Amino acid sequence: VQLQASGGGLVQAGGSLRLSCAASGGTFGRYAVGWFRQAPGKEREFVAAINWISSSTYNSDSVKSRFTILRDNAKNTVYLQMNSLKPEDTAVYYCAAKTGPYNRSPAGYDYWGQGTLVTVSS
Repeated sequence: VQLQASGGGLVQAGGSLRLSCAASGGTFGRYAVGWFRQAPGKEREFVAAINWISSSTYNSDSVKSRFTILRDNAKNTVYLQMNSLKPEDTAVYYCAAKTGPYNRSPAGYDYWGQGTLVTVSS
């Protein structure tokens, strides 16, 4: 399966963005899908994930009440709705997919999108 991430951009602090992760060459039907981010000079970190079969969602503590991961079965797309953005949310955001249940380690994911840059100005 190939993943295409999009929707990044420049936004002021307090604003919102919605990132999209579209799958092609397959469906998300048996995968967990996660969003990760990587800021300059930092390691890639877990943001949110959804288990496709159970629809259970998981967020990191740093974005817990501000970000929501959503899916659209018909469009085979996963979204990351980001509200109340902060300058520290600035990073390249990646979507990724893995078989089986989600985990918070990037190493557990088999497929990756190309990344989309989110810049939050203060």
